[in-house]
Amino acid sequence: MKIPTVFRALLAATLVCFSGLTLAITNNPRVELETDLGTIELVLYADKAPETVKNFLNYVDSGFYNGTIFHRVIPGFMAQGGGFTFDFQEKDTNDPVVNESDNGLSNERGTIAMARTSEPNSATSQFFINLADNSRLDGSADKPGYTVFGKVLLGMSVVQQIAAEPRGQHKAFRDAPNTAVRILKATRKDTGSSSNPQPDAEDDSREHNPAAPQTNATGGKSQ
Repeated sequence: MKIPTVFRALLAATLVCFSGLTLAITNNPRVELETDLGTIELVLYADKAPETVKNFLNYVDSGFYNGTIFHRVIPGFMAQGGGFTFDFQEKDTNDPVVNESDNGLSNERGTIAMARTSEPNSATSQFFINLADNSRLDGSADKPGYTVFGKVLLGMSVVQQIAAEPRGQHKAFRDAPNTAVRILKATRKDTGSSSNPQPDAEDDSREHNPAAPQTNATGGKSQ
């Protein structure tokens, strides 16, 4: 049976997109976040946000994230972590990283982006995982946004569990889960493996305002 030209074109385009996704997963670094509620695997877009990925991996390799918590969780919006210990002590960080939010990546559900203050180039260790499509956080050539530098490859259900945790018990951190959800261990995953996992079927991840991820629950600086 002869395949219509239009169908062949669509099939070719689909294969190109699929191969592009596989190549991105294969060639970009991956990181596992082992948390109290399960493991989250990230693929980092070093080709799109090289300085941000380098910065994030420096924290991963140094063990900085081990023992930190998700201290700001807003269901239907985002889950932020990477800066505080379980007793809400803020950790000392490295120098800020340059803003790369004009890289064409959008704050879609399941993506991971850098938290920062109102100063565009202020991001250090803190990051957030988008729980919804938050395109208003995107940057452009003339408007700095929040730098997307990766995506949840596996474990979005774990992120959803974090978002479902009861909150409000900690007066200074009203958006922190009542029972701390820690990153027990953050490690690089060997990208040389022959297996190339596909994103979870259910998986896919704030302008400057009082509720945005650039401030912590006390209204102070949150990198």
